[in-house]
Amino acid sequence: MSPLCRFPFTISITTSLPRTIISTLTRPTHRPITTIGTKRDVTNHPDVSRSNFLIAQLCRERRLTDARKVFDEMPERDVITWTSMVSGYVKCGMLKEARRLFEREDSVKNVVTWTTMVSGYVRSGEMVEAERLFAMMPTRNVVSWNTMIDGYVRNGRVAAALRLFEVMPERNVVSWNTVVAALAQSGRVGEGKRLFDVMPERDVISWTAMVDGLAKNGRIDEARGLFDRMPERNIVSWNAMITGYSQNSRMDEALDLFERMPQRNAASWNTMLTGFIQNGDVVRARKLFDEMPHKNVISWSAMVDGYVQDGESEVALQIFFDMQMANSVKPNQGTFVSVLAACSNLAGITEGKQIHQIICKTSYQHHAFVVSALVNLYSKCGELVTARKVFDDYPSSHKDLVSWNGIIAAYAHHGCADQAIKLFEEMRLVGFRPNDATYVALLSACSHSGSLDKGLKYFEELVTDKTLTLREDHYACLIDLCGRAGRLNEAIKFIERLGKKPLSCVWGALLAGCSVQGNVDVGSLAAEKLFKLEPDNEGTYMLLANTYASIGKWREAAKVRLKMKERGLKKQPGCSWIEVGNRFHVFVVGGKSHNESRIVHSVLRDLHVLLKKAGFAADHDFVSEDELLVMWSNCQTER
Repeated sequence: MSPLCRFPFTISITTSLPRTIISTLTRPTHRPITTIGTKRDVTNHPDVSRSNFLIAQLCRERRLTDARKVFDEMPERDVITWTSMVSGYVKCGMLKEARRLFEREDSVKNVVTWTTMVSGYVRSGEMVEAERLFAMMPTRNVVSWNTMIDGYVRNGRVAAALRLFEVMPERNVVSWNTVVAALAQSGRVGEGKRLFDVMPERDVISWTAMVDGLAKNGRIDEARGLFDRMPERNIVSWNAMITGYSQNSRMDEALDLFERMPQRNAASWNTMLTGFIQNGDVVRARKLFDEMPHKNVISWSAMVDGYVQDGESEVALQIFFDMQMANSVKPNQGTFVSVLAACSNLAGITEGKQIHQIICKTSYQHHAFVVSALVNLYSKCGELVTARKVFDDYPSSHKDLVSWNGIIAAYAHHGCADQAIKLFEEMRLVGFRPNDATYVALLSACSHSGSLDKGLKYFEELVTDKTLTLREDHYACLIDLCGRAGRLNEAIKFIERLGKKPLSCVWGALLAGCSVQGNVDVGSLAAEKLFKLEPDNEGTYMLLANTYASIGKWREAAKVRLKMKERGLKKQPGCSWIEVGNRFHVFVVGGKSHNESRIVHSVLRDLHVLLKKAGFAADHDFVSEDELLVMWSNCQTER
């Protein structure tokens, strides 16, 4: 029976295998027996056996030069010798050396040698060469076929993997497992389940792959039903089911299953920990974290990131320093990115510099995400020169789009549009194509500097680039840009172009522009939309009140503030802090708690006088709540 007729159902294939493979899959081969590897290719000579053992040992220790020296000095070699040396090169990523040895005229090869070479190209992602070599193989075993199928799966070519699976002369459970898992992970879980149902033999990996696939595709109850029917389970099976519950926000069921596990490993604990964090429950995550018998870098990193996401950056920093005290666990790239984000949120330049020193002693100092996090830290702490130095010191060969976006965003944050645009053009010159995040930073830079024409130009570039998707962030930046320039009518037209219900960030940008320009009509419209989207956002009330106040409509401004009070909303007072001599000085709007507040206010008054003399007018748009209430009281008295 043809292998294509073995399924009781039809699987749709959207792509075919390369002709070089199809034309040779069923073609009989007539190759010299010496290239295939038979018993005569293996010697029982004790010296050869000892040398083979030594070569294998040296290759495992990655001492390829020593292994090759032993190989070259051997007077006699068998197929094991050649395969061991080729395998050593492949495992160390030295494919050119492996191929040169493999193609030597005196080389002795068998199906294992050929499969090893194919595997090397598969691991390096060179599927074209893997296909060519696979097609040339004089004979193939089930491992050879499985290697190619796995290669297609690794490279996202599930249809090609399935096509090869269908024409295999024989299959084992690994063949089935690879294809079932590939279908489930690529969203074709129905096809995967049908294949699973007709498997002639299943092992625990087969069941686990299907449970995991169903859970990841939202079919969590089906996954649980399959899990309960498993003839045997291992720790990976339990972890897969718990992960499925976590990803589907069913943490109580995940915890119930976790507590029933016959045994747990670090992955089990980390699965629950990250599940709580991803579902916004940092309190339960911390309780679990404290109960963990053994914490690894994933556990610590998850906890640091969890607190950063929850807005508790100080606690995140403390967790990181506790991790440092543990000594047995070293931070990884994810840990550094998260803790640097905590420092950025706190403007903790001292702690940030300490962590930077730790990073400099590791291999992560040249990782793109870590470099971008450092650039972001120094930028947010006002040290733009240091941020640029971090970027410039990063090797050009390692710079990627993430690092370029980081430095462009840093200049944008400081309103340095010209430098941001210059870097953007440099980035394009060295061959990087901007993505959606690049344009957010670029439009933000143009907005902060009031460069309307440049902003419109880059927005049009974004619109015409069909490889990029327009996001709400892009429109919010554009609306903000138009608002600052006083072109509110154009801003409204851009909102109309959205074609869907705009998010709050878009209407918020429009309202902010109206507040700057004193446009009550458009501002009222934007505020009305925001009240529906975010009825309890005190910022909307404040912006609308200040819009009225900016044109002298005190009565209307006071009404908005009273309405805000009636809803129980209160604007959090502005707060800032600076670090002087390892001591933090905190200042709150209207506060007088600082022990040098009289001197500070005196200096501020002097600065105000100097500003007036220099021709800068004070901003009267923002009026305090007390002033508005007094104005409202006066209006009532006048009536």
